[in-house]
Amino acid sequence: MMITAYEGAPEELLTVPQVMARLQLGRSAVYDLLRTRQLASITLGRARRIPAHALTDFIRIRLEQEAT
Repeated sequence: MMITAYEGAPEELLTVPQVMARLQLGRSAVYDLLRTRQLASITLGRARRIPAHALTDFIRIRLEQEAT
C-alpha cells in the first residue's frame, strides 16, 4: 500500500542533495538529522529518500520549538 500526500497523488521523495539544498546544510548535517531520526526517511535499495512531508514536518516542528 502506498501512502500519498493527498488522494490520487504520489508522495514526492527527495534525495539527500535536494534536502541539503533546501535546508542549506551540508551532507553530514543532513545525515545527522536522519541518524537521530529528527528527519524521517526510507531506504530503497541503497538509496536514501526523504518524503517531502517529512521535511515539511521537520521545519514546522523546529519553528514551533523556536517560538517557545
